[in-house]
Amino acid sequence: MRDTIIDEVRKFRDEYARQFNYVLHDMCLDLRREQDLGGAPVVSFSTNPIQQKLAQQGGQSDTNKAGVAAPVSQLKS
Repeated sequence: MRDTIIDEVRKFRDEYARQFNYVLHDMCLDLRREQDLGGAPVVSFSTNPIQQKLAQQGGQSDTNKAGVAAPVSQLKS
């Protein structure tokens, strides 16, 4: 059984991409322009303010963003 909503989304996506000859960079520029024109607040996932706040409080910021453990030679005993 075909899902008409999925079909409609795929059709819209293809029509939108065709307007930009399927060039992702051009589509992203258009979406950013639309976002700016919309006037809604944009969420930022930047951690810089958190790291600055931790530094001011004397704490350490997480410089190991990848979640990879430090080499054994760097661990304190």
